Amino acid sequence: MSEPHLARDLTLYVVARFALVAVVAAGLTLAGVPLLVAVMVGLVVGLPLGMLVLRGLNARVTAALAARNKDRARERAKLRAQLRGEEVTE
Repeated sequence: MSEPHLARDLTLYVVARFALVAVVAAGLTLAGVPLLVAVMVGLVVGLPLGMLVLRGLNARVTAALAARNKDRARERAKLRAQLRGEEVTE
């Protein structure tokens, strides 16, 4: 996966997590729960709920991060080999 997709997917995931907390908090506030308590409950409930609801998006972000880390590790190994004076082939 390329960098633009990672940025887009990560942004969507973060926004979706905040929206999920906001929806839970809004529902609790409409039910008469104080706002601060509703937000705290929204944070606690939003974590496991987000794991279920946003499973596909989370998998895409995780896969993109793994691919990026793999590329960075390969580049780091290449740089270390060059610093040791070894000839690097790609």
